[in-house]
Amino acid sequence: MNYWVIIPAAGIGKRMGTEIPKQYLKLGDQTVLEHTINRFQNLPQIKGIVICLAPDDLFFNQLSISKQIMMTNGGKERCDSVLNGLKFLEKYAEENNWILVHDAARPCVRKSDIEKLMFELQDHEVGGLLAVSVRDTMKRAKNQHVETTVNRENLWHALTPQMFRFKTLKTALETALEKQQIITDEAQAIEFLGLHPMLIEGHADNIKITHPNDLQLAHLFLSNLLN
Repeated sequence: MNYWVIIPAAGIGKRMGTEIPKQYLKLGDQTVLEHTINRFQNLPQIKGIVICLAPDDLFFNQLSISKQIMMTNGGKERCDSVLNGLKFLEKYAEENNWILVHDAARPCVRKSDIEKLMFELQDHEVGGLLAVSVRDTMKRAKNQHVETTVNRENLWHALTPQMFRFKTLKTALETALEKQQIITDEAQAIEFLGLHPMLIEGHADNIKITHPNDLQLAHLFLSNLLN
């Protein structure tokens, strides 16, 4: 079975407050995006990696990226970028091939978690995603004041990669966009089809770099992974 990776990297990362997109910020001697790509390279199951870039991207060609990496245009929203990546893969992937979608700003995902996701879902009818169960007390707020405490039982933090069959994921995204549904991740699009993705327990150090302080934390996590 072939596995393909799509990394949407067309965002500008407004919340980071930096002059360049967060995926191109330095994390040690490499950029965030280079570290992210490295997490998937050398995994024998991975047939190819597609990076979805902003049409006016000025940074990607400056990176030391393997020629085996494929590129296509991203879109306005994450779901648009992923759909563009799927359309690009139409000439390479078969309908039942697995697609792993991973955030460009998650450079600390463990290779063991990626392999666990692929192994545990290889015969699953729908697919699924890495996630971690909620451990803290959850509050629902209004204007930064607590309205109620939310029962955390059965609540999970969704992570990436999220892995689904090529045809199913493409159909899900196209259907959601056609009906103008707000889609924040691939699993939500799959849910919109009435399907139920499986949650695969991952590690909490698979953080998404969103705010400036996240870079320092990612550097710490990444140092531990590479040592």
